[in-house]
Amino acid sequence: MVSAAEQMAANTSWAALSKATDLRNRIFFTLGLLIVYRLGTYIPVPGIDGQALKDFMDSASAGIGGILNMFTGGAISRMGIFALGIMPYISASIIVQLLTSMVPALEQLKKEGEQGRKKINQYTRYGTVLLAVFQGWALAASLEAGDLATDPGLFFRISCVVTLVGGTMFLMWLGEQITNRGIGNGISLIIFVGIIAEIPAALAQFLSQGRSGAISPAVIIGVIVMVVVTIGFVVFMERALRKIHIQYPRRQVGMKIYDGQSSHLPVKVNPSGVIPVIFASSLLLLPTTLATFSGGNTGPVMSTILAYFGPGQPLYLLFFAGMIIFFAYFYTFNVSFKPDDVADNLKNQNGFVPGVRPGKKTAEYLEYVVNRVLVVGSLYLALISLLPEITRSQLSIPFYFGGTSVLIIVSVTMDTIQQVQSHLLAHQYEGLIEKSQLRGRSGGKKRGKRNTGRR
Repeated sequence: MVSAAEQMAANTSWAALSKATDLRNRIFFTLGLLIVYRLGTYIPVPGIDGQALKDFMDSASAGIGGILNMFTGGAISRMGIFALGIMPYISASIIVQLLTSMVPALEQLKKEGEQGRKKINQYTRYGTVLLAVFQGWALAASLEAGDLATDPGLFFRISCVVTLVGGTMFLMWLGEQITNRGIGNGISLIIFVGIIAEIPAALAQFLSQGRSGAISPAVIIGVIVMVVVTIGFVVFMERALRKIHIQYPRRQVGMKIYDGQSSHLPVKVNPSGVIPVIFASSLLLLPTTLATFSGGNTGPVMSTILAYFGPGQPLYLLFFAGMIIFFAYFYTFNVSFKPDDVADNLKNQNGFVPGVRPGKKTAEYLEYVVNRVLVVGSLYLALISLLPEITRSQLSIPFYFGGTSVLIIVSVTMDTIQQVQSHLLAHQYEGLIEKSQLRGRSGGKKRGKRNTGRR
């Protein structure tokens, strides 16, 4: 049986958007803040040699420079005030979430409701500042080593760190405002817009290489087909579910007896979303970022790391895939889907899996199911992330095309559409409630008039 809410969601029309004033205001507010973000990527950090930076990024755009541009929306190629992007905040959020599942004091704080959530958010902001200061100082030192600063020295490093940390904190605030007063998913939308903004330039560069004869038409067609197939595969996998049958027993309320009901517990094939890929990418980007901007002034340790763990190297691909699989399991069982908590909730609601005892046995069964599902989910994440890396290195594509970007674009698009549909559904519910209240009032007035007439 399909519920009334599901029927209403299926019948929700996008034409209702013109009547949903609150949703329109949220969309315009979100677009305004995203425009502010894009403008900020063009405001440069003081003390940077613009021409030297442009020449350097042109030579590095096919490698690590393209990866950094993808995550910062092109801000790092112009060394804008948002050059660090939102990655420090994402890394701090993931670290705090992982610590919350491992540290009993933080786990207890999470259960304290709104006050605990505010305290955890405060810790996340502190972690963001620390990570941004560390990354900003390392980036400033690398810019000096690469002769990209007009006046190197302590003052340049301090001004660069203050500017970059301020830009990251401002982006964090923008993301929170979009989440609270916009259409939601503020941080994800910032990354999404940054990736989308770089696509036209990358596509133009790719086609110009084809016109000049550097890339054959077969490669161009093959890449376009690969992108379409990858997007379709990501959409299919992100919507894939493993439904666990849940049964609720017969219950008695007063003198009435209600029959037992059945439901499903949906388990996504990829419960952790894009977080394992983002976290693995942020860890791998740090040494290569420092080495990129420091030019040839790298030490023997950094040179050895780059030789084995540079983009496209076999050890880099293996380490990247291993971290994605590890974080997919770790994040799922510690943050997004805890079998013990789900089993306790089912037991408290008198729900059970047919043929499985409630409590510990249910938790073991759920862990068994999720483990098997994650084999497919984690391998899917690793495949989507590594396939474009291998293709780019083998076909010598002159710009960076990553499975991470496709994964983020598809996931954020699906989440945003779902958020808009939920707002439209809420608006439709409010309209029905108002109509029912008006009918009730008019009906009461008519009944009152009839009673007066009879008297």
